[in-house]
Amino acid sequence: MTPVKMAEAAIAADRAHADPAIWITRRSDEAILADAAALEAEGPRGRPLWGVPFAVKDNIDVAGIPTTAACPGFAYTPDTDSPAVRRLLDAGALLIGKTNLDQFATGLVGTRSPYGVPRNVFDPALVPGGSSSGSACAVAAGIVRFALGTDTAGSGRVPAGFGNIVGLKPTIGSVSARGMVPACRSVDTISVLARSVDEALAVQRVIAVFDGDDAYARKAPFPHLRRSALPAGRVAMGDVAALCDADVAAAYADAAAFLTAAPVDMTLYLEVARLLYEGPWVSERTAALRSVVETTPDILYPATRTILELGLARLTVDAFDAFHLLQRARRQAAILFSQYDALLLPTAPFCPSLAEVEADPLGPNRRLGTFTNFANLCDMAGFAVPIGFGPNGTPIGGVLLGPAWSEGRLAPLADALHRKFATTVGATGQALPVSAEPDRVEAGETALFCIGAHMAGLPLNTQITALGGRFIREARTAPAYRLFALGNRPGMIRADDGAAIAGEVWALPTSSIGALLAQVPPPLGFGTVTLDDGPCLGFVAESAGVADAREITHLGGWRAWLRSGD
Repeated sequence: MTPVKMAEAAIAADRAHADPAIWITRRSDEAILADAAALEAEGPRGRPLWGVPFAVKDNIDVAGIPTTAACPGFAYTPDTDSPAVRRLLDAGALLIGKTNLDQFATGLVGTRSPYGVPRNVFDPALVPGGSSSGSACAVAAGIVRFALGTDTAGSGRVPAGFGNIVGLKPTIGSVSARGMVPACRSVDTISVLARSVDEALAVQRVIAVFDGDDAYARKAPFPHLRRSALPAGRVAMGDVAALCDADVAAAYADAAAFLTAAPVDMTLYLEVARLLYEGPWVSERTAALRSVVETTPDILYPATRTILELGLARLTVDAFDAFHLLQRARRQAAILFSQYDALLLPTAPFCPSLAEVEADPLGPNRRLGTFTNFANLCDMAGFAVPIGFGPNGTPIGGVLLGPAWSEGRLAPLADALHRKFATTVGATGQALPVSAEPDRVEAGETALFCIGAHMAGLPLNTQITALGGRFIREARTAPAYRLFALGNRPGMIRADDGAAIAGEVWALPTSSIGALLAQVPPPLGFGTVTLDDGPCLGFVAESAGVADAREITHLGGWRAWLRSGD
């Protein structure tokens, strides 16, 4: 579609959906169409988002448009775009408007705004989820292809779950947070709401760049947004069904079965989750808006004011208790992700009704953060994706979490999960966009043929992934190798009377090859291996080192040896 046609479709979809509470500032039809016409006249010029309609949560700056954070008394009009918005516009994206939110991104219900409550696209009696309520609803209603949100405690994930769309929670510091009104500045991130995992990842590739002027920015240790193929990985799950409504528990069980997920203890993470709204991070929210809380509290939405005023009474001694608990959780997360590729959880334990939130403005919101509040504190990245529908036809979401800088590796797993349980976008009835192909081995990467415990799902695979390795494909050698069992790993040597040996090709940053080799004990090392489609760097052994080892060539590979139980 051309930019003008996409603009016309966005305007028509907005008119048909007829929910003004999605927007705080909706650009005029004339302005949208004029920008679309200008983009069309210029042509693509290599811009990856040429003419694609998008929206921006109204706590992120767009030059010339008021930033309100859903608080009229706080509003200001910035002269410059936030870096994330600027990069999207430079990539050819077409801005439709700025969207509603829980005031100052303080909430997960999507109802804490003087600009109204965006309508849940599946059931108007239910909350839309927040705080990125308008952004999620704009995507779920088919008005825009993607939208920027923010995520501190689940603000990008919860509304994605309630809208049958994808929410990408990036690694903290990977996207510039300049030009974003802070909630908890140390754990905030701009997030992406999109129709599919790959479309979210495509947007993330545009906006993710190191910003030296952002004090919390971090340099990526490797190209973390290159998409992997789908490996036979290991997924963990929490034993959390008792915390969920029955329909959520059932959908979660189906998703866990699909991924063959193994249970892990969630106790420590759930303790940390409670701290975000009951511990020192409430005070961090208050600190971000201290002048408002102390001088003009009457401009705040009632529930927002209640939460922010709580931060003034927190004790420093309690903060240190919380920091020590968090450090234990971060260490546990490091151990978890040394054993598993991802952690699967429900996005939210239930979806409350508007009436429930009106009767109790704080309780339902607190419960919504059960499985989301800890992720940013524990420095995780992740995707929220649909995992089914309840008996009443409303969507249920799940989240796949990984360590920082794991988005590209999580993408194929999240995409497979999404497509297993949902076939359409939001409430539009439109088919999901086609999955992207895995990225090929790119410049600055080296293909490595793995034959043993470094393969996906096996004990040493995290030595690969921790260095930025990503799965490319299964492969076999030419019929010219012999394989031996060396305890917990194999050794492979070239032989004229050999056979084809099964393994996997992984792409590693070339700069990491030496670091991986340093972890490989003799008699193993790296050498050129002839695959059935050409040469590749791979694991090989010294002939003398396998002289007394058991030969397992006849099994054709290490996985077959493990299955044999011999």
